[in-house]
Amino acid sequence: MSADPLQNLLATLDLAPAGIVGGQDVFTGTSQPEPLGRVFGGQVMAQALVAAQRTIVGDRPVHSLHGYFLRPGDLTIPITFTVDRIHDGRSFATRRTQASQDGLPIFSMIASFQTPDDGLEHQVAMPDGLPEPEDVPSDAELLGAVDHPIAQAWAADRAFDMRHVPSPVYFSVEGARVEHQAVWLRATGTLPDDPDLHRASLLYASDYTLLEPIYRRHGVPLVTPGLKVASLDHAMWWHRPARVDEWLLYVQESPTAVGGRGLSLGRIYDRAGTLVASVAQEGMVRVPRA
Repeated sequence: MSADPLQNLLATLDLAPAGIVGGQDVFTGTSQPEPLGRVFGGQVMAQALVAAQRTIVGDRPVHSLHGYFLRPGDLTIPITFTVDRIHDGRSFATRRTQASQDGLPIFSMIASFQTPDDGLEHQVAMPDGLPEPEDVPSDAELLGAVDHPIAQAWAADRAFDMRHVPSPVYFSVEGARVEHQAVWLRATGTLPDDPDLHRASLLYASDYTLLEPIYRRHGVPLVTPGLKVASLDHAMWWHRPARVDEWLLYVQESPTAVGGRGLSLGRIYDRAGTLVASVAQEGMVRVPRA
């Protein structure tokens, strides 16, 4: 990977246009190296959103996205993104993006875009009593002390600084077995002043830790032998503008797990307490039987 993980991410999100085929806008992109050997879900989601954004005319930012992970992605094969311009109305526009490799879909999503408007406004308050990010050790510091190739890759190659409250669940689950946690996150450097790029990057980062409340509730660390985890679907709603190169608080909880699946919900706040986005994800979580 590049010596600068953030620049590598920005290059990965800079898709190449490939014309219009069968009435669909087509783009191509490459993948970041990943120690687990498959395409990171946050990457393909963010790329699919960028492809859709490229087809929107005027000031009409994304406000919601719903996507399904269909197959694992191959890091060695370029990804083709096809965009259907489903609807362009006076206030809203809808796009469907499908990501494919070797002619097979690996991710499919629908996103909605809206011209800025006025209306009713309220939000759920940011939780209080949590430590500030400066008072919490970074995941990079904790993982960097572990002599293992995956830990070293996660410590050095991620474009986001993440800090768990109360602590990560990589190697052990500390404290009470609760179904909630919080993560401070911020890009490792400064991004260009492009609001669409910040929205796509926030979508990218939202996939990192959202299923962890499930593991925390059941005392299952990520290193558990035989643990099988995969994201099934992902939804995100952008409420208000935010910069991902400033500290954001990702508040997460899991209301239920059943049938080898777990559901997690997230709220993302800026440091001033403004609710900037909400997230939901269901994942396959299979723990080996004792």
